[in-house]
Amino acid sequence: MNGLRERGFARYGAEQLGIVPTGSTARDLAGIGEVCTALPPDPYAPGTNRFRRYSHAVYLPWKDELSWIPGTPDPVHGTVTDFSQGDDDPTHPRTGRVLPGIPEALRGNALLLRLLRWDIDQVLSLKDLGRRPLWAGVHLIRLGVDHLGQDAVSSPDCLHQDGGSASTFTFAHLISRTNVTGGQNVIATPGSAGLQPEDPWTDIHARFTLTDPLDGYAVHDHKVSHYVGPVRAGSEPGPGERSILIIGIAPYVPQL
Repeated sequence: MNGLRERGFARYGAEQLGIVPTGSTARDLAGIGEVCTALPPDPYAPGTNRFRRYSHAVYLPWKDELSWIPGTPDPVHGTVTDFSQGDDDPTHPRTGRVLPGIPEALRGNALLLRLLRWDIDQVLSLKDLGRRPLWAGVHLIRLGVDHLGQDAVSSPDCLHQDGGSASTFTFAHLISRTNVTGGQNVIATPGSAGLQPEDPWTDIHARFTLTDPLDGYAVHDHKVSHYVGPVRAGSEPGPGERSILIIGIAPYVPQL
């Protein structure tokens, strides 16, 4: 992904991933979509029409071994997982949060694991990290609206960086998009973090909208800021939604 190396961001789709969404892959995609349909509301943002689950995984490059980190048992959500975007999140700076975990049954989904490993391979091809464990934050997010006049807002609702080291990368894979408008992605300079895309002093690299399943993008967190706009109900009757898989990857940092 030359763009990720040179510009700090890159676009891709199913073709670049080497994935044909038919047969068992289509069933695995539908399985991820079913979990997205039932995501619980974001406990830290009531009324935003944002729904999410999150879990951690760790990858050992010298063993080619990927393992999910168990969450904390929870009577409502099955498990919950610690979540933080560090000081770079203007909405919850330095705030420890817990989010509902990825369901155990989904952790063996072949497509989810394939996407996770593809993302890891891109990071390993860019950085000499073969002798360090890699930490992966796996995030399912649905922005859902029930009727005209509603909107659903992502977090943070501004250009931002995800925090972490100069070896932190974020990958996004669209799962589904049905009967919504909006949801435009914006990539800008690091100095634009905290601003809105329409602010006159924002320095924007690219604007685009993910439309097809497995459309996606990647950002090198140290080199750019990024944002996704609200989604609103489309013209068809019934609800609308935009569901996405976000995978953040960084070297594991021991805490002694």
